[in-house]
Amino acid sequence: MAFDFKKEYKDFYIPKNKPAIVNVPKMNYIAIRGKGNPNEEGGEYKTAIGVLYAIAYTIKMSKMGEHRIDGYFDYVVPPLEGFWWQKGIDGVDYSHKESFCWISAIRLPDFVTKAEFDWAVKTAEEKKKIDCSRAEFLTIEEGLCVQIMHNGSYDDEPASIELMNSFIAENGCENDFSDTDKIDTFGGILKNRLHHEVYLSDPRKCAVEKLKTVIRHPIKNK
Repeated sequence: MAFDFKKEYKDFYIPKNKPAIVNVPKMNYIAIRGKGNPNEEGGEYKTAIGVLYAIAYTIKMSKMGEHRIDGYFDYVVPPLEGFWWQKGIDGVDYSHKESFCWISAIRLPDFVTKAEFDWAVKTAEEKKKIDCSRAEFLTIEEGLCVQIMHNGSYDDEPASIELMNSFIAENGCENDFSDTDKIDTFGGILKNRLHHEVYLSDPRKCAVEKLKTVIRHPIKNK
């Protein structure tokens, strides 16, 4: 049976509908960064998602071709994730989507090295006839966070975030968002601490009220 990150790491992918503290370890991602409204048809965000999945499935389906990856095991491609920010704002302001900055990402299995990532980017470009040059191999170690399972529309997320903020205060912590005037990914490692979402539902195939999204915010002890 294929390894499923969501089932094996439930603490990170299937939280409860109430806030909880979690310590998130280092993970590697296929990532693309950009700006603008994610709902724009034919926009930068939706183009980026197509590239991410092209690379992700090139790696997953490598077992069917001549290229062999050391340590490969069959797995379910992990869910799409997003790191979001707007300059000068802690968290996000949903009323101004046009000012969103984002890093869209899909987690990589640990057996995928930078060299294998580069192979997948080149192969996806050749087979899919798309430009994958903006994709990067990015390492993220979020550390101490509060998260919650949000059910329903993305536009209703502020209600879940209010629950998170109350929980943070009640537990003697505070939000720890980074200054977003500069996003630091020196050495392929994301240093900033950002609003993070994990998308467990496909909005193209799921009723809005049934959407499930993990919301995760960085925190620190006071």
